[in-house]
This record gives sequence, structure tokens and C-alpha cells, in this order.
Amino acid sequence: MSEPADSRPLLDVAGLRVTYGGVVAVSDVDLQITAGMIFGLIGPNGAGKTSMVDALTGYTRQAAGRIAFDGGDIGALRPYQRARLGLARTFQSVELFDDLTVEENLLVASERVTVGSALRDLFLPRRPADRASVEWAIAVCGLEDVARRYPGQISLGQRKLVGIGRALARRPKLVLLDEPAAGLDTDESQALGHRLRTLPAEHGLTIFLIDHDMGLVLSVCDQLMVLDFGRQIAAGTPAQIRDDPRVIEAYLGGHRV
Repeated sequence: MSEPADSRPLLDVAGLRVTYGGVVAVSDVDLQITAGMIFGLIGPNGAGKTSMVDALTGYTRQAAGRIAFDGGDIGALRPYQRARLGLARTFQSVELFDDLTVEENLLVASERVTVGSALRDLFLPRRPADRASVEWAIAVCGLEDVARRYPGQISLGQRKLVGIGRALARRPKLVLLDEPAAGLDTDESQALGHRLRTLPAEHGLTIFLIDHDMGLVLSVCDQLMVLDFGRQIAAGTPAQIRDDPRVIEAYLGGHRV
């Protein structure tokens, strides 16, 4: 008997392994993320966090394991195909188009380029852009006051939100945020955490958060997984992770920074 759709994990990963030559970056990891959850992934530098995100989003091919998204196996799909299914991501480096406004950056990201859309643009170059998703993403990220500004005219925290807004502009079901708080000060990180916490309940988003900011991750996530040397060493609620001696040794203890 098939599992009811409403109880099926949105993202279901079993035995994920990522290798680079003879180096195992991610070793046989299992995880499940249900719709409306904020799931956190933490670990020291070199633990395999970004390698996992790259595998989940198709930028790196997994060596073994199964990746199912919204009930379908996506392990053989390319990144753009996974994005079209509703799996979006951000990158650690926020590379914005400096000669475009914030709004224009989101408009570019929202475009779904296909053969059909390319032909329409060729013969109907002045067709109006669909702005509804972009306006929604601007509102979700609180970017209304800077929508007409250029990236060089706004703060780092705001540029980080533009990066998140670009991922949201295509209305994904799940967005993977790779180090969104990197470089932010305490106040900016807290403001980001407050913004992220509202997304599932108010906007129906599911979030996979990867970050070194322990205060941010522990304060916003429903469930966490901890990697060390590519292996899962702990999983559970923020309270369970905070008190886990393996996490304290591997991450909080700072044997690697």
C-alpha cells in the first residue's frame, strides 16, 4: 500500500554517499524533511555540508544512495530539472548583478527559460514579465524599501536577503540555504533568523538551513543533523543537539575551526 501523500516526506534521502576520487565527502547519510519544517545541517569546516547540498541539488552526482523529492526519484536529474520541480538553493557567495536593481535581480531569477519561452522572446521581445512571484519574494524577504536600489547601495544583510529572494522568486517547495548568515553581525543574524522563522507558517515554505552560526541554527530549526568527516554523528531537536557530547567535541568544542 502506498503512503498517504500528506504523510510522505517532501525530501527523503537514503544512503547518500558523495565521493571525489578516493575521498569520501558524505558517507551513507539518511534524512527526511517534511513539508513546513525548518531542518538544520551543521558541522565543522570540511564536514561535508556543502557536498551534501550539491548532491541534493544536482551540482554533484551522488556515488550511491537515493534522493526522492515530492515522491519522485530525482537522483538522475540535472540542477535545472530539480529546480523546476520546486527544489531551490542559495550559494555561500552572494553573486548579484551589480548593474541591476534588487527587483531586476529577482526578475532575472524568476524567468523559466525553455525552448518555447526563448521563441516567444525572439518574436515577442516586449512581452511583459510575470511580476507576481517577484513581488511576493520581495515582500517575504522584507525588501520593499530597497527594491529599486542597486546591490552596491545596500548592506550585506540585505544582499543576503536578495540571494534568498532570488531562490524564492520561482516559488519553490523547498529552499536550501547554504551559509546565509556568513559575514553577518549579531543583529543582522538575529534579524535573518526572525525572518526565516516566519516562512513556513506564513508562506508555506520548507527550509533546509546550513550555517556555522550556532545561535541562528539552534533558534530557528525544528530538527537538526550534525556531520563530522562526512558522517552523521547526531540528529534530533535543537535541545538534544545542544547537549550531545559528540557535538560538543566535534563542533562546539572547536577541535577544528
